[in-house]
Amino acid sequence: MNVLRKTKNEFFKIIKDNSIEKDKIDIEIMGLSPEKAIGNPGRNDFPLLIGNEVMIQADYSGSLGQAFTDHPGRFSGSISDVINLKLDNNYHRALFVSTVNAVLNHLNRAEKTIHCRDQEPHECSQEMVKWIRKNSDAEQIGIIGYQPAITEECSKVFGSKNVKVTDLNPKLISEYKDGIKIWDGNTDTEKLIKESDLVLATGSSVINDSIDNIIDIFNRYDREYYFFGNTIAGAAVLADLPRLCFYGH
Repeated sequence: MNVLRKTKNEFFKIIKDNSIEKDKIDIEIMGLSPEKAIGNPGRNDFPLLIGNEVMIQADYSGSLGQAFTDHPGRFSGSISDVINLKLDNNYHRALFVSTVNAVLNHLNRAEKTIHCRDQEPHECSQEMVKWIRKNSDAEQIGIIGYQPAITEECSKVFGSKNVKVTDLNPKLISEYKDGIKIWDGNTDTEKLIKESDLVLATGSSVINDSIDNIIDIFNRYDREYYFFGNTIAGAAVLADLPRLCFYGH
């Protein structure tokens, strides 16, 4: 599956059906400070707070859509300008994804396109684990993309020996978080999927262009999986991907 291609094709149909592509509406996308993006979650190891990623935000007629990226930038233009971008780098993909999120939210086609704040990330991780316990028999849990609250809660409930985590940040690789050694996302993701019953994958994979490979591996091993977070809100709808997000706005 090519998630971005499918998302772009479906998004184009929607904006054409709603005659939005002809509107002279500016989409302003700006980098958000950590405080504006996530508030005070009570811990300082979220990627937004340690400087590995930033959140950009698209504003379409008062409806907001966000996306994580390590390649921020400022942009102002029309929806047509965004849809005509070549999705060949993290900057363009983030602009496109945040715009999709904002527009679909405005049209009531996507929800929870804004990141949760303050204590909500912790509360979300608790709800996520409760949901897994209720709806799945999984015991071995994989997490693609280190998310501190989710990792902590999975370690508590499933046990650190039953949770595996990969990440692309070289500063995290081989570090231990909540008793779990962080594996290299570039080389160990297939091993993680193979050894897990259920995998939680960061929605930011739609920005860094790793999502198609991840889904191919899911399908190869017939694994249960869910993407988490607000970044993938619109793409999950348009590409029909399973998503868990309990406290987004």
